[in-house]
Amino acid sequence: MEVLGIDIDSSGIKGGIVDTQEGEIISDRQQTPPLEDTTPHKVLAQIHQLVKNNFDWEGPVGCSLPAPVRNGIVLSAQRIDNSWVDANAEQLFSDITDNPVVVVNNTDAMGLAEMYFGAGQNQRGLTIVLTVGSYIGSSLFLDNKLIPNTELGYMEIDNKTAETHASNKSRKEEGLRKKSWAKRIENVLKHFETIFHPNLFILGGELGQKTEKVFPFIKITTSFKAADFQEDAAIVGAAMVAADHKDKVFFR
Repeated sequence: MEVLGIDIDSSGIKGGIVDTQEGEIISDRQQTPPLEDTTPHKVLAQIHQLVKNNFDWEGPVGCSLPAPVRNGIVLSAQRIDNSWVDANAEQLFSDITDNPVVVVNNTDAMGLAEMYFGAGQNQRGLTIVLTVGSYIGSSLFLDNKLIPNTELGYMEIDNKTAETHASNKSRKEEGLRKKSWAKRIENVLKHFETIFHPNLFILGGELGQKTEKVFPFIKITTSFKAADFQEDAAIVGAAMVAADHKDKVFFR
């Protein structure tokens, strides 16, 4: 099934047409400029531009949003404008594009792509997927089934959130060397080990692009690996959710 997948992020809105059976983007990727204003009307204008003008798309759309979402409703808004809280994002996006749209949290979307087509294929037990970039996003899977809308980046470690302690943004702001950053990430992963006892960590975001320089310094008991999809993951995962919403092809 072909679905237009969209990922909304402060760096811009990215999209591509996804073959959801193969987990592959089959079109050119399109991206808007960085979002300096994430209020709903600004985002909706960019979504309209991407869907109707860039892709001239008619059909199902899957959209990932950097916020917890349940039944299309935005539950909180730490990483986008607060006016999104309680908004029906699915209805807004559907109205502006004249297409059926399903909305999912962006790290949940990334995790779905990894679990079905990437680093987490055939993984049993508890898997924790983390995006470590300007923030730390999370998605949890038990025997490949998503536990939605987790926010492990906000958990406190040594009187700081995991995100403040170990994100790539913090690394840049504090001028940390890769080894020092690795030890902070190790501290976060050990904290999650103690609480969740996962079978596997999958690490993506900007951290997943620096594996050779960072991973050798991380010493934990749990297995961990880099995400496969990198920047395409949320686009593919969002498309998967839209395909499932239509035809129940994944999450029965």
